[in-house]
Amino acid sequence: MMILVRILSLLFVFLGFAGSAIAAEVPPKSEPAKVAAEQVSKKIDINKADAVALQEVMIGVGEQKAKAIVEYREANGAFSSVDDLLQVKGIGAKTLEANRDRLSVE
Repeated sequence: MMILVRILSLLFVFLGFAGSAIAAEVPPKSEPAKVAAEQVSKKIDINKADAVALQEVMIGVGEQKAKAIVEYREANGAFSSVDDLLQVKGIGAKTLEANRDRLSVE
């Protein structure tokens, strides 16, 4: 009986250490939030960005919408505010609001 108790005790100790080692490898939950905050803090200037950059940074904007933004800018001149994106075909209020914190006009 005494041997069984010792074996179980050692097993629990081992599992306790193994569990803490596994927990140490898991990144803190705040890491994704930190990365997201860093990405948002790096705004893209819609008057200077090319279509590829716009597509990479903007949520809900694929190749066609990104090209439409650049074409609109080339045809009509620089945007005076981020809200001017609403004049671009395919960019609506929802898309603008989803991206407002990612965009700038300099």
